[in-house]
Amino acid sequence: MERTTIDALLVKYRAGQTNAEDVRTIEQWLEEGVIDLSDLEDMQQLQNQIMQAASPMPSLELDDKFYRMLALEKKSSKAFSWKQFFAWPDLLPRLAFASVALLAGLAVGFWIRPSTDASGNGNDGEIALLSQQVTDLKEMMMLSLLEKESATERLKAVSLTQEMDQVSNKVTSALIETLNNDSNVNVRLAALDVLKGYARNSEVREALIRSIARQQSPLVQVELAELMAALQVKSSVKELEKLLQDKKTPQEVKKKIQESIQVIS
Repeated sequence: MERTTIDALLVKYRAGQTNAEDVRTIEQWLEEGVIDLSDLEDMQQLQNQIMQAASPMPSLELDDKFYRMLALEKKSSKAFSWKQFFAWPDLLPRLAFASVALLAGLAVGFWIRPSTDASGNGNDGEIALLSQQVTDLKEMMMLSLLEKESATERLKAVSLTQEMDQVSNKVTSALIETLNNDSNVNVRLAALDVLKGYARNSEVREALIRSIARQQSPLVQVELAELMAALQVKSSVKELEKLLQDKKTPQEVKKKIQESIQVIS
């Protein structure tokens, strides 16, 4: 296989633009020894060089094409369909987003409004209530997006949790479910990345330990092993050793897992 093909896909991976098929290809290369985990890290420097490269100036022909497309888009946007707007799969996220924006605006209004009371306790209570309502709406939107067929929408759901000051057990349970069962490796990795922030919670930590045996992706396996090592979770060693004994686990991944076990021990 040509190295240029491999490098192109690795650059795409580092940019977070891979789809499920791309990730499966990378995992297959890991299993076959075509690449190792260090290749994924080495591509960061190459990606930075690409991002710093100067962008070419657009031609006049490109400008003409852009304005023609813009005119067509404006024309098509006039044909507004109320039926499509109120379609239930799209309506719930729209309503939730609008509600979040409204409540956020109200919260700002209460915050900057002069207090009618010297202590300001009245405003504090109202702001706390509005803040909780915003959190509840974000939670509703997150759970709704996790049900979408599109992996992009599910990624949005996971990233939405990072905007929450605090999350409920319902949210962490949904993230664990996503980590264990989502069909897209990128979504599972994103869920794990968020769960790292709550791994000090005993229930979340135990769920992550149980999740080790359910992971088939080498990328997720390594991330979990490194997390267990960082947290010094001795009860995870037994589950990690099962991966070492599994013939399907790539040798490079076994090496990383063994290093994590040594750190824990």
